[in-house]
Amino acid sequence: MIASLRSRLSQMMPTAVTGSVVETFGTTTAVAGFPVPIGAVVEIVRQVGPPIPAEVIGFKGDYTLVYPLTGVQGIRRGNQVRLKQSFRTVGVGDQLLGRIVDAHGQCVDNLPPPTVGERVRLDRDPPNAINRPRIDQSISTGIRAIDGMLTCGLGQRVGIFAGSGVGKSVTLGMMARYTSADVNVIALIGERGREVNDFIERDLGPEGMARSVVVVATSDQPAIQRMQAAMTATSIAEYFRGFGKNVLFLMDSVTRFAMAQREIGLAAGEPPTTKGYPPSMFALLPRLVERTGRTMQGSITAFYTVLVEGDDTNEPVADTVRGLLDGHIILSRKLAGKGHYPAIDIMQSISRLMNDLVSEEVRTGALIIRDLLATYAENEDLINIGAYRQGSNPRIDMAIRLKDEIDRFLRQRVDERCTVESAHEQLLALVRKCSMPQAAPQAAGPRIGAK
Repeated sequence: MIASLRSRLSQMMPTAVTGSVVETFGTTTAVAGFPVPIGAVVEIVRQVGPPIPAEVIGFKGDYTLVYPLTGVQGIRRGNQVRLKQSFRTVGVGDQLLGRIVDAHGQCVDNLPPPTVGERVRLDRDPPNAINRPRIDQSISTGIRAIDGMLTCGLGQRVGIFAGSGVGKSVTLGMMARYTSADVNVIALIGERGREVNDFIERDLGPEGMARSVVVVATSDQPAIQRMQAAMTATSIAEYFRGFGKNVLFLMDSVTRFAMAQREIGLAAGEPPTTKGYPPSMFALLPRLVERTGRTMQGSITAFYTVLVEGDDTNEPVADTVRGLLDGHIILSRKLAGKGHYPAIDIMQSISRLMNDLVSEEVRTGALIIRDLLATYAENEDLINIGAYRQGSNPRIDMAIRLKDEIDRFLRQRVDERCTVESAHEQLLALVRKCSMPQAAPQAAGPRIGAK
């Protein structure tokens, strides 16, 4: 035990390794005579003001490239750069519950700092694939449309794809309040400063905050802090999972994480690829996502929001993330415009593990509701203009008759609590109405929509 602590201290304590600033370009600083590894924590000593914390992001020729965490103001040629730690760590512990922390794990909620008993690395490896148990138990998200039609399991990883302003934050807040998980870890990456308190006080509320750890890196902070905030949140979730907890991990958003890595990669000299994203971004995303999931000790059920540009779900980040996850939920701007919340487009969404988690009856019922929604969508124009004559097609008649009830099932008030069991019961009750005989049409056979 003592030998292990000494080894860790030797890696974390400041050393005599120093270098000097020779050049700055953009937000990056080139340092000469500084042989330290990528990911090392350093500080740049200025003539005026406190040292600037920074991190090593790469090398160029004989120079080490350093990315300052607070900007490059006050840095000039010849400033000394000192190594502080060979890798970055974060403090973890149960004392973080109910607290708001930054990318470095420091509390920013104006309360006394907690005493954490353990520190872990940010860049930990994902669990061994062979040691991952199968996902065979469902988790309640508290949202009826998800629990009923897109049932998720403990340890599943799901993407929530949406444009701006269609209810992502409200959906995440409902999950955090009503989930059956033991602990919530919420990463707000690149959010507007105003939205942080809005989410915590309005969407999360005291009930959700009491069992949550919120990690915040707003849009005005340097790219490396936005990227590290996602790593910090994942490390905190791994800590609770290691003690047998079922953790709900919510990250908003993975797109801003990817954009931060794009900024860092381009600053380090990487070549741009699709839409300017460097190769490191496509390598980093799977490492981040694979760290969540189920292990022998506990589980991390992860929901990653993806901010799609122009509502294009096939843009590079969205397309990459969709291939890494175990399902995707599409939020529709059209449904949001109708006041249908949560604005989940069931026909475009899928949970890849639902068939393994629910009974045959529930699985069949979900397929029937999907079929009715698709049937109505295909014939909606004809129905709205009154061109469809009732009785022409039994499936269309059924879709029309149950459309309002299906919408009521998929809608949910923010203050309405739901469990996966109650969602399945309501789903089956709705499906049973599909087999009920329809009232006989009037003798004149009026057309739908006709006055």
